[in-house]
Amino acid sequence: MPTLPSSLRAAKESISINIRAKVRQRDLIDQAAEKLGRSRSDFMLDVSCRAAEDVLLDRAYFTVDARTFAKFQALLDQPLPPTAELRRLMNARAPWEVDAPPEQ
Repeated sequence: MPTLPSSLRAAKESISINIRAKVRQRDLIDQAAEKLGRSRSDFMLDVSCRAAEDVLLDRAYFTVDARTFAKFQALLDQPLPPTAELRRLMNARAPWEVDAPPEQ
């Protein structure tokens, strides 16, 4: 039976990642994972990988010509018109802020 190169073998192997968390943090993660029907580990790994990708993508460097940049900047400088949905969103509390006990 042919053997896989070490780089491919390593990609298929599972490893353990250990972290410490406060009880409140663990409970928050468990609550979110449960809402998605996922295990704590699956949820944490998926969210961590997405955050890691965001960090790496945010560090990507690209260039545009002056005219394109001016259009982009003009769009950023124009605030969205206020709507009932936007007002409701801005006034809503995050689920983890509602009746949250003090940090342990």
